Amino acid sequence: MSNRELPLNAGLRTRRVNVEYLSRVEGEGALFIDVVDGELVDLQLRIFEPPRFFEALLAGRSFTEAADITSRICGICPVAYMMSAVQAMESMLGCHPSENIRRLRRLLYCAEWLESHLLHIYLLHAPDFLGFDDALTMAKTHAEAVKRGLRMKKAGNDLVRLIGGREIHPINIRVGGFYTTPRAQALREHLDELKWARDAAAETVRWTAAFEFPDLQRDYEFVALRHEQEYPLNEGRICSNRGLDIPSSEFLEHFGEHQVAHSSALHAVRKATETAYYVGPLARYNLNRDHLSKATRELAATVGFDRSVNNPFQSIVVRALEVHEAFTEALRLIEEYEEPEHPAATYTVGGGIAIAGTEAPRGVLFHRYEVDEDGLIRHADIIPPTSQNQRTIEEDLAELVGNNLSLPQRELTWRCEQAVRNYDPCISCATHFLTLERRDGTTG
Repeated sequence: MSNRELPLNAGLRTRRVNVEYLSRVEGEGALFIDVVDGELVDLQLRIFEPPRFFEALLAGRSFTEAADITSRICGICPVAYMMSAVQAMESMLGCHPSENIRRLRRLLYCAEWLESHLLHIYLLHAPDFLGFDDALTMAKTHAEAVKRGLRMKKAGNDLVRLIGGREIHPINIRVGGFYTTPRAQALREHLDELKWARDAAAETVRWTAAFEFPDLQRDYEFVALRHEQEYPLNEGRICSNRGLDIPSSEFLEHFGEHQVAHSSALHAVRKATETAYYVGPLARYNLNRDHLSKATRELAATVGFDRSVNNPFQSIVVRALEVHEAFTEALRLIEEYEEPEHPAATYTVGGGIAIAGTEAPRGVLFHRYEVDEDGLIRHADIIPPTSQNQRTIEEDLAELVGNNLSLPQRELTWRCEQAVRNYDPCISCATHFLTLERRDGTTG
């Protein structure tokens, strides 16, 4: 376990959980919790990875460069950053890619979900439920499960490479569409493997649904995109289970970020209430499960998940259901694929406000740009899912610790680490911006 456990001090009745370096998460973070006389007195999810100032890097660059630059924010979900960037620019320019381009983008997004979700399920999160410190140890007794997960992930990797040009940081995405589009036959060569993977995804759902889940039920405000007809990926309005229903252009009117002393990632809240909210698979599932395919809905019913899910530990099952949906949708899109007449729509260079939101694997990813008439970016705001969830994670931990003080120290520490991993936090994405205080007293 990646922690330094401090013993219970009987005299002061003080309990401390100190995880100096969180394992099996993307990026660098730590966890610190103090309880005195049965009361939680301090809880900090410390993200100490330094900010990388991508918004500042974008200033002065052409709007056409935003997709490639922002994709470097994350090696796990570069497609999400690229799709958000190009769709924001297209909304500003009045550029309308063809329906065939839209479907190909949806297929590419499915492939990225597969890469990300399967990495999380099999290598990062399943060890928690099966009692292993890491996936390598788990593989000694669960070799077939790990092999299944890796083969499924490779199916997603192969699609990203075919459509995007390479598996990590694709190079084939541009404003208006793609530089080149794949031949229908090249996509259909993947059908047999994808059909196997869809069946393996169903087995993954049954496997994860059999895990033992800690009892933590919370009344979240779930926030996700919602599309009129589809399970959300690239498009939709921003909705919540508490009545919010807005276009992406109004995101900053309803959500805000602020700094906290213990983290280099910003905390996000609903402006009207100054309360936390939840983005990601649970939010998408609870707001959109009526738009899942018939096959995925039936599978969910067989494992008792044809319902709202408010236990964050059960997010691993919801991710598995989204994997099944992504394979199902990928098969449909490939079988119906028609090669676009042109790989990209045309547009006239101009300026304005460019806004878009998409559903990255970990939740809503928001982009906003101010672009001048020469097509140069003057200001950028990028709000990734993990920074939106950070306050919610801390609130989960507070309730979890309060309800489990009777657990032995090692088990309590383990449970807290597991609670953080429920969100599959992408810490490198979250450390995107900080306000700088200069010695002359100004900020920037």
